[in-house]
Parts: sequence; C-alpha cells; structure tokens
Amino acid sequence: MLDAGRAHERAGRLDDAASAFEGAAREAQSRGAAGILSESLRLLAVVHHRRQMEEQANDLCQRAYDVALQIDDARRTAEALNTMGTFALERGQLDQARQRYERALELAKNAPALRARIRQNLGIIANIRGEFDTALAHYAEALAGYLAAGDEGGSAAVYHNLGMINADRGLFDQADQCFRKAMQLATSIDDQHYRALCLINHCEVFLARRDFRAAKRQAETAIAILDDIGQPRHKADAYKVLGIVYRETNRPQLAEARLQDAIRMAVESGSVLLQAEASRELALLARSLGRAQETLNALNDAHRLFRQVDARVDLVDVSARVDDLEDVYLTVVREWGESIESADAYTHGHCERVAEYSLSVSDTLGLDETERTTIRVGAYLHDVGKVRVPHEILNKPGRLTEAEFATMQRHPVDGIEMLKGVEFPWNITPIIRWHHEKNDGTGYPDGFSGMAIPPACPDCLCGRCLRRLDVDAKLPRRDAHRARARGHGRES
Repeated sequence: MLDAGRAHERAGRLDDAASAFEGAAREAQSRGAAGILSESLRLLAVVHHRRQMEEQANDLCQRAYDVALQIDDARRTAEALNTMGTFALERGQLDQARQRYERALELAKNAPALRARIRQNLGIIANIRGEFDTALAHYAEALAGYLAAGDEGGSAAVYHNLGMINADRGLFDQADQCFRKAMQLATSIDDQHYRALCLINHCEVFLARRDFRAAKRQAETAIAILDDIGQPRHKADAYKVLGIVYRETNRPQLAEARLQDAIRMAVESGSVLLQAEASRELALLARSLGRAQETLNALNDAHRLFRQVDARVDLVDVSARVDDLEDVYLTVVREWGESIESADAYTHGHCERVAEYSLSVSDTLGLDETERTTIRVGAYLHDVGKVRVPHEILNKPGRLTEAEFATMQRHPVDGIEMLKGVEFPWNITPIIRWHHEKNDGTGYPDGFSGMAIPPACPDCLCGRCLRRLDVDAKLPRRDAHRARARGHGRES
C-alpha cells in the first residue's frame, strides 16, 4: 500500500495516494506495525499539505513523529522531523525549520538518502537568506547523496533548486542546464508535479533571454499538467509568466487579464510572494500604458505584500526584492513629477531640485532610509495638484491676478484629493498639503504658523523646512520671469 501510494503521489493522483496511505495506516495499526504506521501517517500528511489542508497535515505529521519516538526509531523520527521542518519552512518559521532539520540530520546518521533530503532543505533556507555559497554547499552534498543512492527524484529536486539559485544570480546558462537535467530526471520517473515546477521556473531563463515564445509554451504546458493532476498550487506562477509574455509582446489586455488571474490564484493558494510579484508586474504594465495612478496602486500593493514576506516562506532574498521595487517606485513618481512640470514652463526641474535639497538636509539630520524615502517621494509629488490648474495660469508670463492666484493656491488641496485613492507605503500627505505654509502664517492653504505647521515626517523635517527648500530650489533658475512670478508664489 505504501509503494502504491508513493507511485500515485509521483504521478499527481493525490486522491488515490491518500486512499492508499490511509489504508496502510489502518492495516499497520491493526497489526501493531508502529514503524509502518509512522511512515503512513507522515506520507498522508505530505499529501494533505499538497492539497492545501494544512491543519490535517500538521496533526498527521505530529502523530507520525510521536509514534516513531515511542518505538525509538531514529530514522523515522528524523523523517517526521524533516517533514515538520518543511511545513514550518512554508509558514516562514525559518529558525524553527532549521532547528528541526539539524536535529533530523543528527538522527539520520545511517540513512544517506534521508540525509541528502535534509541537506537539500538546509540549502533552501540558506537560499532564502541570500547565503548562496552555503546553499550551494548544501545542494552539492545533497546531490552527491542522491546520486550515490540512485534516487532520481531527489536528484531532480536538487537540479531544480540549482536552476533557481543560478537564475537568481543571473547565471542563465548554468540555470538552463540544471533545469533541463531536472526535467529529464522528473520525466524518467513520471513525476508530474516536478515536471510542472521545472517548466514554470525554467521560464525565468527564457524571459531573461526574451525568448517569449518558449516561455509561453512552457507556461501553457505546465498549466495543462497541473490541471490534469488536480494541483492548482503553482498555476499562479504560470499565469504570471503569461502576463509578462503578453505585456512584453504588446498585448496589454491579455497581459492584464493573466496578471489579475495570477493575483487571484495566489490569494487562493495563500502565496504572499506570488501576490507581490504579480502586483509588481501589473504595475509595470500600467506604467507602460501611462496610467500613473494605477501604477502607484499596484506598486503599493506589491510593497505591502513584500513586507509581509519576511514573516512567511518564499525562496527569495526579500530585502533585495523590496529594494528593487522601491527603485521602480521612485522612478515612477519622478516621471510623474516631471510630467506635471512639463505643463509649466517655469518649473522645469523644480521637483528634482527639491528632492535633492531635501535629501541633503535629511543626510545632515541623520534620518533613516524610511524617512528619506518618504521625503523623496513627497518631493517628487508635492506639486501634483497643479495638473488641475489651467494651462494659461501656469504659463502666464506676468503677475497673476487675485483670482488666478486663488486658483493656484488650491493646488496643495487638489493634490491630496487626486491621491486619496492611492495608499502610499509612506505618509506624504503633510508634504503635499502644507509645503506652502509659512512661519509667519501668511502661507496656504490653511494659514498655519510656527510650530502649528504639521510635521512632514515623524521626527524631523516639517512643513517649514520643506517650504524653505521649496524657495531655495528656485535659486538655480535664471529666467526673466522669475522675479515677477515670485510675487505671487510662483515656483521657477
């Protein structure tokens, strides 16, 4: 029954595998075969985990561990610990997972194939933490153990992981070779689950090489396999690939539909990383279409989700992903700020100068990265409300009338109104609303003075500081209209 269950699991027939393992557990319990009972319960736990039945999986694995411990079976205790470590890993409990793997490794002294699996899992943890050299060392030991034991399934898993780590490091030729070797082994033992995984993750190589036809073919084949074996867990990855392919081949409607599908599937499977990655790709699509507000909303979703990844499992260097995302974010808001300035002949380069001066002050004040990013984003977007100021007022060469100046004075409040639907990761509202307040109370829109001007960030730069920077940012400009424009608060 155990052998039949294993064969069903490799082929993706999870219902049949569950029935076989349940039958083996009943038979083992009735005959008092505690070792077989522990193994049956553990394998049934793995099947439930793949079916996303986490509570049942955890209970069954704990029972398997307890039975093995009672009969002092070191190998099966190690097996249960290894599986429990994997469950902890996928919950993002990295320290707990590592402790269980290390304890399992101590118990598996006379089980080389099991030691290989444990080494592989320790390599995954090292990969998550960006410790690539350590990960590669673990993978090398795991592969040697699998090859010595003639374990093609284990070897396929290691080659697959080596493909992923090489792709993460930009070593696409090596990644390509590893994925092809993993696919060859998975096919030889008819492991449909690993075939689908190899197809999906191999797409990263094809996308990097801009071979979109191959990436599309691989993703569609993977979807067909996952549908055939009734395992939706990784379909979101495949749909994300299709979304990228359609975006890069100028089919935006299809790209948006596939990326939205990927987000929905990621939510259903509980994968925070996939939600974050698909949201980021959706943001890049919106950016390519010139939809600034949609771009920012999608980037905000991605930023929030990537921050949650720290508390979960995902085979990525999270900090690197967040840094990359914030670089995209800053590029988008800078471009939006520049597009706003393009309508005003007097303010070309103004937002960039305000950002540069603000960051210089931030450095002097010793602000942290979050505060610096808040100020930088706010500087780029502080004049967003000028989009609603009529063109003839923005570009009037002479002094503004009182009515025209009243219209100009609305741009801080208009900016807040325009961005109210965007949930920024940083609180830039004070910067946008109060960047024209003055220490003596003659500023706008609220006429605050002195310490009543709300702070632009929790610790340091306040509206007064930014107003001063806003004035100073005019100094490099040399045009004939500067002095006249300044009479009514115009920015040059």
